[in-house]
Amino acid sequence: MAARRLVRTDPGTARPRVQDAKVALGERGDPWWEPTAAGRRERVAAAIRVLLRHRAADSSICPSEAARVAGGESWRDLMDVVREVAAELSGEGTVVVRQKGAEVDVTTATGPVRLARGPAW
Repeated sequence: MAARRLVRTDPGTARPRVQDAKVALGERGDPWWEPTAAGRRERVAAAIRVLLRHRAADSSICPSEAARVAGGESWRDLMDVVREVAAELSGEGTVVVRQKGAEVDVTTATGPVRLARGPAW
């Protein structure tokens, strides 16, 4: 909601925030009731960005939070997709994957991980 208010005064940063929020919630992009693999990945990536934007700059999120936003009741089915998308975003530098506070490669990490803002945020 705050980003929607900023569209007139700061469209350069507000519009991508609004777009991410709408894609994460299924209002834009592929229809949520007819999910595709690409549409799920887009929703997961948008959910990760939205959740990290709403946390303090040095905070992190659990990947399951993004899965819950993008997948609803069937969020557990999306956990592998969330890890794949996190690996892509980590490769771009958008996010950093951490385990017990240390940076890790999400493709080789076992157990719980956290996602935080990366250097290219």
